[in-house]
Amino acid sequence: MIKKALTCAVLMALTACGTQEVQNNNKNAQTEAKKTSSQIAAVQYPETKKGDVVDSYFETQVADPYRWLEDDMSEETADWVKAQNKVTADYLSQIPYRDELKASLKNLMDYEKVGAPFTEGNYTYFYKNDGLQNQYVVYRQKGDGEAEVFLDPNKFSEEGTTSLAGLSFSKDGSLAAYQISEGGSDWRKVIIIDVESKKQIEETLIDVKFSDISWIGNEGFYYSSYDKPKGSELSAKTDQHKLYFHKLGTAQKDDQLVFGGTDSEKHRYIGGYVTEDDKYLLVSASVSTSGNKLFIKDLTKAKSPLVTILDNTESDTYVLDNIGSKLFLVTNLNAPNKKIVTVDAADPSPEYWEDLIPETKNVLSVSTGGGYIFAKYMVDAISKVKQFDKSGKEIREIELPGVGTARGFSGKDDDATLYYSFTNYKTPGTTFALNASKGESKVYRKSNAKFDSEQYESKQVFYKSKDGTKVPMIITHKKGIELDGSNPTILYAYGGFNVSLTPRFSPTRAAWLEQGGIYAVANLRGGGEYGKEWHKAGTQLQKQNVFDDFISAAEFLIDKKYTSSPKLAVNGGSNGGLLVGAVMTQRPELFKVALPAVGVLDMLRYHTFTAGAGWAYDYGTAEQSKEMFNYLKAYSPVHNVKPGVQYPATMVTTGDHDDRVVPAHSFKFAAELQSKQAGTNPTLIRIETNAGHGAGTPTSKTIEQYADIYGFTLYNMGVQKL
Repeated sequence: MIKKALTCAVLMALTACGTQEVQNNNKNAQTEAKKTSSQIAAVQYPETKKGDVVDSYFETQVADPYRWLEDDMSEETADWVKAQNKVTADYLSQIPYRDELKASLKNLMDYEKVGAPFTEGNYTYFYKNDGLQNQYVVYRQKGDGEAEVFLDPNKFSEEGTTSLAGLSFSKDGSLAAYQISEGGSDWRKVIIIDVESKKQIEETLIDVKFSDISWIGNEGFYYSSYDKPKGSELSAKTDQHKLYFHKLGTAQKDDQLVFGGTDSEKHRYIGGYVTEDDKYLLVSASVSTSGNKLFIKDLTKAKSPLVTILDNTESDTYVLDNIGSKLFLVTNLNAPNKKIVTVDAADPSPEYWEDLIPETKNVLSVSTGGGYIFAKYMVDAISKVKQFDKSGKEIREIELPGVGTARGFSGKDDDATLYYSFTNYKTPGTTFALNASKGESKVYRKSNAKFDSEQYESKQVFYKSKDGTKVPMIITHKKGIELDGSNPTILYAYGGFNVSLTPRFSPTRAAWLEQGGIYAVANLRGGGEYGKEWHKAGTQLQKQNVFDDFISAAEFLIDKKYTSSPKLAVNGGSNGGLLVGAVMTQRPELFKVALPAVGVLDMLRYHTFTAGAGWAYDYGTAEQSKEMFNYLKAYSPVHNVKPGVQYPATMVTTGDHDDRVVPAHSFKFAAELQSKQAGTNPTLIRIETNAGHGAGTPTSKTIEQYADIYGFTLYNMGVQKL
């Protein structure tokens, strides 16, 4: 199976922050529980100086008084971070049931978690976390022998902040290259080891970013990176990706540049992938997070050229698999919900494509394994899976155990057994083993999560947005709750970059449910739940649709008395952090608590940092046109905080090593809120040190972060005790 080129700048998920050993002093908790949110002294925010920077856009002057906070290398910014963290820590320490929340989270996360097995060479590998380990450990076993540790990322760093960010084996399984991320950074190092001895065999590769590792035989592998930026490694612009080939036994400085690096044409995201039979190299090149060019090279012929399959970025297309020269491609070219086509590698351009599995009304994602194609459809964000042979004949529909999300169904062509997981918001994931030829599934491993799903219900509703568009939302809570408007509720969404939010269990969200909270997830426009058109309906000059969808979700929950404004929190990360920032500045009275995490919050300057210019497909840029500038300025959270307005109680979260959505976004937004907030609602910022955008966050930091988020949320909703 060929992996789809990852558009790694697509923003996803919450960051996770902070940790300390959980101690639960019941006596103190009972005493302190008598406090209410009004009894915490008014927050005294650190002084944040204002500069005199002014930018001009189409003859409009825009002040940027906190521009100095963009300098992540300055002592002044570091001092500001320390001062803000002290204020936030002092506030959070006064929440009486904070330790109870930590204990609840620790209990819910403390169970053995084991991933599906996969075979490489002479070994079967799997990932496992004993319960509260900061990072998953990679184990291996030979046949029915005893499993042994292969890689233990918990030993990479003392605090567990260096994580395993990728693992790739040579074709015969005798060599492995693994990536590590330090402090949550997107910049990676690659370490190459001999599998039998587990010893490193050559110098570590450095400065690798937004890259998979794709081997050709045991000769070497392809990887991608940018030139190291001048100035700040955290925030400096990186907009020219390059594909390299690393030949084993040679120095990284001698690696062959395969694609990219020309002044005439820049691509921000480039990936190279080798077919399972080592016959072809596929190269995907993108200027933004949507749309890619596609090229192919015959590796069996010396000095063969890169042949163009697609010379434009008007579609998302990748090669799924091949049988000899017959290529199987997944594309949304003239098929917004995607389809599978075939073509001969000798003439691979679109005019020669033939439909194998045509487009349907539901969005398609695809995997291969066991010699079959598995078509995974989203039906209102719910999984439906069909199995096809490689002639395009439907073999069967895979019977799933319920309504939720199924992931997996991938492997090598000769794998007789494939694995998949099934989960939803109230059901911990179960791994199933599928006999690929017979279509029979059996439970491979049940979850050991300490959560009684039978006590909860999760249902999908549909509501109308401002313009009448029907939007799905899944609401999860304890059975038997009263719909009287009194239930603490977190409304979560993303709404961008063609990302689909499908139901999945999370022990951190289970902790919220256990406290009697409602958790609602809305599938907004801008996402991928209904294909390319749904995505485009939430981009650029249509971005307000996303915010309207989210506001309408909140109004639905209030109208149906699930909750009320004094008991409603909004939460989202990355692009979802933008979402929260936009709706809380547009409708501040609608929410009691706002939780923007690692958010894109300065819409006039987001594209000047790291790979941010690649997000322009979704956002547009302030320099693009006067119309686009005015549109961005009208919703940019940093530019729409107004004096004299009472904004929701807000806790902005970010990581000081986030080199995807740089923390300056959050710094500037928090400074604006603290400067202009009216009323008594606190506006805090929680800046996790030695942490990035969220990937690889240690378990201990996750526990600490969510205890703080839930404590802050409940406390400001007036909950006196748990």
